[in-house]
Amino acid sequence: MASSSRRGPYICGIDAAMDVVSGKWKSLILWELDTYGSRRFGELRRGLPGVSEKMLIQHLREMEEDGLIHREVHREVPPRVEYSLTEHGRSLNEALRPLGEWGTQRATRLAAESAGTAV
Repeated sequence: MASSSRRGPYICGIDAAMDVVSGKWKSLILWELDTYGSRRFGELRRGLPGVSEKMLIQHLREMEEDGLIHREVHREVPPRVEYSLTEHGRSLNEALRPLGEWGTQRATRLAAESAGTAV
């Protein structure tokens, strides 16, 4: 469950946006669901090496509360739960796309610098 401190008041739009994507794994969860579509918990965990089960559960709950992802429980034995992006989550992913491109350019520049070449 999200804490009340996650609901503002906000100073600006960046503040409000960062409140929703704060945490190392949320942007990666968005990317994983955008890239691969609907995913089960185990698939998400395998797709995000290094994330603990506790942290993934916490982030998924917060993201569901923020309306970024949809959690669908299939009533079968054994129970199956799938996560997918909502329209709100897809729009956030689109807003983050330029930041991802900037990060890719930065990683390329840093790799070139460590190899001794200029980009």
